Amino acid sequence: MTNTVTHPQPTRTRSGTPAAKLTRGRLHRKERQAGWLLVAPAGLHVFIWVGLPLIVALILSFTRYELPAKPRFIGFENFVEAFGKESFRTAVLNTFIMTGVAVPVSMTIALCIALLLNQGLKGQGFFRTAVFMPHITATVAVAVVWLWIYNPDSTGLLNKAIEIFGIGPVSWLGYPDLALGSVIVMLIWQGIGIKMLIYLAALQGLPLDLDEAARIDGANVVQRFLHIKVPLLRPATFFVLVTSIIQSFQVFDQIFILTSGGPANATTVITYQIYLSAFEASRMGYASAQSIVLFTFLIFLAIFSRRVVGGTDAH
Repeated sequence: MTNTVTHPQPTRTRSGTPAAKLTRGRLHRKERQAGWLLVAPAGLHVFIWVGLPLIVALILSFTRYELPAKPRFIGFENFVEAFGKESFRTAVLNTFIMTGVAVPVSMTIALCIALLLNQGLKGQGFFRTAVFMPHITATVAVAVVWLWIYNPDSTGLLNKAIEIFGIGPVSWLGYPDLALGSVIVMLIWQGIGIKMLIYLAALQGLPLDLDEAARIDGANVVQRFLHIKVPLLRPATFFVLVTSIIQSFQVFDQIFILTSGGPANATTVITYQIYLSAFEASRMGYASAQSIVLFTFLIFLAIFSRRVVGGTDAH
């Protein structure tokens, strides 16, 4: 005589759906609703202070809006005028040069410092704070300090330093060939701190077993860095790269304090050109078109960075 085992049948509703599945669905729906409720304040803040201004700027970019006159639709004329002017093309070129030099150099220096601090050296807390301090210092204060460093007469700190080698005072911000490079040096110095901190946090979160296994297999320090740490640091590198590009494209205070875009537009960047168009010439429509161009550049650079660096380890 054989015994048959009976399994309990799941409780079903009138529609035939298992009650457990229906309960899970309700829980998931409530979780989604709670999530949207928690995100709503931040989403509303972003929409009001980012979304709406972006929409307004996009609309105004197709108008001739010169204060105090009313906006008048002119199509793509503002964009054609912007790229037809040498001053704006120079600003775009200066912005790309500044970003192309300052971002990779500061990232490289920040990674090297993070690697040194990750070795558990004595006094690393002091050095970490010292390197990070320029990032939390007011940008205007930083620019004023560097304005004194670049002072063209003999009282400037940099000119005093080169006097040791018998070199006379140099107008670091007065020559077109030196001005942009001088601003880039300041941007590199100011941007190292936050990049170093992000890289240091990423390094301290890496698994030690892979590095130890590679060391046992005979891999040297350079090989372990290139083939283990660099791939594992890709998410941090992507984040640092994108945020650094955005910060570099939004540089304004430093230019305004140090050079005011001079000499001969040698340090004029897109943000400063937008400022001149909007608040010096009162051409809000034209300035909005330049802002949309800046936003478009940032979108394409972020996508390009994602393709080149990648944001996750799953590749």
